[in-house]
Formats: sequence, C-alpha cells, structure tokens
Amino acid sequence: MTDHNGATAVADRPAERRRRRRLLPWKRASDLTPAQRRRRRIVTRSVLATGLVCAGWLGWSIGQALTYPGRDGTEARLAEWGRDHHLGLVINQLEDWQYELNPPRVGGSLTAAQLAQMRATNGSGPLNSAVPMLAPMPTSITPRLPGEGVFRALVTYHGLPLVQGTYVRPDAEHSSYEAAVAWISAAHARFLLHPGFREPGGSFAVPPTIPVGQRTGLMATWNGGFRITDGTSKGGFYLDGRTDSTLRDGAASEVFYKDGTIKIGVWGRDAKMTPDVVGVRQCLTLMVDGGKLASDIDVPYAYGWAYQGKKYVERSGVGETAKGDIIMVVGQALSARTLAELMQHAGAVRAMPLDMNGAWPSFMSYDSRVDPANPKPSNMLDFGEAADRYYTQATRDFVAVYAR
Repeated sequence: MTDHNGATAVADRPAERRRRRRLLPWKRASDLTPAQRRRRRIVTRSVLATGLVCAGWLGWSIGQALTYPGRDGTEARLAEWGRDHHLGLVINQLEDWQYELNPPRVGGSLTAAQLAQMRATNGSGPLNSAVPMLAPMPTSITPRLPGEGVFRALVTYHGLPLVQGTYVRPDAEHSSYEAAVAWISAAHARFLLHPGFREPGGSFAVPPTIPVGQRTGLMATWNGGFRITDGTSKGGFYLDGRTDSTLRDGAASEVFYKDGTIKIGVWGRDAKMTPDVVGVRQCLTLMVDGGKLASDIDVPYAYGWAYQGKKYVERSGVGETAKGDIIMVVGQALSARTLAELMQHAGAVRAMPLDMNGAWPSFMSYDSRVDPANPKPSNMLDFGEAADRYYTQATRDFVAVYAR
C-alpha cells in the first residue's frame, strides 16, 4: 500500500487489533480466562454493592432531613440537608439560578387582599395612653396608599398597644410587594433568646420551643440570623454560659440580659460580656449605625454570599431606636439596602440583618384574648410557613417577647 507521499505502508492488522484491545479494556466474557471471569464478577458485584450502599445511605439521610420534628417546609429541609453536607456553594448556586429564572416582578400593584390589610391599619389602637400610637413612618413611594406606613396595635396588654405594626411597599421599582414593620415597647417587654435543636444544636436549659405552660404573656416572636454552625453568620451564639462558635468583636449582636432587656449593637463597642448577659446572637455587621446606613451596604459579600446583598428576596432585620424600643422588619422583595432603609425609616439608630429567603424570615404576634395561657399566633407577613412554628420544636434559634 502506498500513502499520499508515495511511501509504502505495510498494514500490520494483528498488531493494530492488539493495540485496540489494550485501549478498550472491556472484553467479551468468552475472550476471558476462568480466572479473569472470576475477577470480573467480584469487581462488578463490589461496584454494585457500593452503589447500593451509597444510594441507601443517601435515601436514609434525605429521609431523615424530610422527617425531623418542626414546621420547616420541604424546600427548607433539603437546603439545610445540602448545607449540612458541605454543599453550601451548590445550594447558593442553585438559589442564584432560581433567582435568574424567576426574578421579582417590576412595577404592578398590591393585591386586593394586601390593600385591604394595609387599609386596616388606619385609626386602630387605643389613643392617649401611656404608650401612644406611633406617628406614620416615612415611605419609599409617594404618594402613599391608604394606611401605608400607619401603625396599628398588634398586641394590646393591660390596655396598652405594646406591639404595633404597619405595612409599606419596599421601593418604587417593586411596587407589587410589601414589607411588614413591627415596633415593640421595650420598657414593657421581656426578651428571651431560644436555641434551635439543629442550629446551633446541643443542650440548653432554654428549650427550642415555647412549650405549654410558658406562653402566658407571650406577645411576639422573630427568627434568628444566618447559620452559626457553618460560619455564614460570621459570629457566635451564647446562651446559659455556653458558647457556640466565637463571639466576634465588631459583629452585629442581639444581646439579652438577666432583667429581660435587649440591646442591638456592635459586640465589643456597645456591649460586652458581663455577669448580666445571658444570651448573645451575632450576625454579620450593622446595617444601620448612628442612624445612618452602613458604608458597605452595597458591597458584595457584606450581607450574604456573592451578590446576595443586591438580590431582591425575602429578608428580615432587627433594630433599636434612640429610646431603646425595638424595630423588626420582614419583607418580600428586599435588597440589603432597602431592608436597612426600612429599619432606618422606622426609627432604628442601630440595626442588623437576620436571616433571608422564604423559609426563615418571620414575625408573629400573639392574641391572648381567647386563651391567655395559649395565645393564638399570627404571621404578620405570610411566607408560607406555619404561624405556630415556635409552638413545636424549632430547627433554628429565635427570639420570644413577653409582656412585663
């Protein structure tokens, strides 16, 4: 045989076939020796057994995640399972893709039900009391809707509107969404930090729920912050003398004291460890400080993974006014900036982020008029999670507020 250069090439077909056989290691069983067939059966069965064990473990592990106690939804449980198994970056990427495929709507208006809920804030609550109704808060959109930014009494105790709330639209671009703003009279309230049985986990004297017998006087609850156990909170958790992770100087902190008071501020500057401190919950850094937005409010990674701070998603945050009262905000389509602006507009001089995405932000008020020992919980803003989530074992830490 002659090639295109005129050279003669001798085709060594047997040698070529041998080379192909070396490149293709899988042979027909008839081509194998008895010893080779035995080895193949052993390897094949070992691989299948390993695959079955891995599949069984995976099914068992996910099954455990889907059936542990509490009110967490399926999506939240699967996300928690992924983060527990070092798949946090994968979960974050999936959330990014989901956001890109289903971005929040731009423009539009509130639903009829939302408008009715907002209008219901007009003129509600006792007047001329020792705890007056708050003046309407500034809104991001003008003109405001009827009832928008106007506070109503959510919980009245001994005739005093100790928990007040209102609804606002977060910004002009996302006018079909709303945020809920709550205010709590700190002078008339006791604040208690609860652990979650998975976050931070472990044993505490305080239970991961509000059990029967400990609900009298309960007025409000709200969610904790980013996870402690995987480091995303960039801070620690302290309760009853036990610390999970490390309490970090400079971290935004909810600080709880023996007398039931609470402080929101910078750990190491506004608060530090003293014998009176019974609980600390840290999460990232302050969004509002000295009444002004933080200088890094738009910086990537400052308030979430990658560009999560600029995403318009469900968020929550808590702040303190100059008088020491507490502001809590949950919203449907908030960026880090718009969350901070809402807390600032509501009067917070120091405010910090809490958790984000649909499964975790929550603010519940409790109606004790029918049964004072077992007040009825209500979500101020419905994210699809049960209002009684803290009446069962909670997976994550939370704050409970009682009347004094």
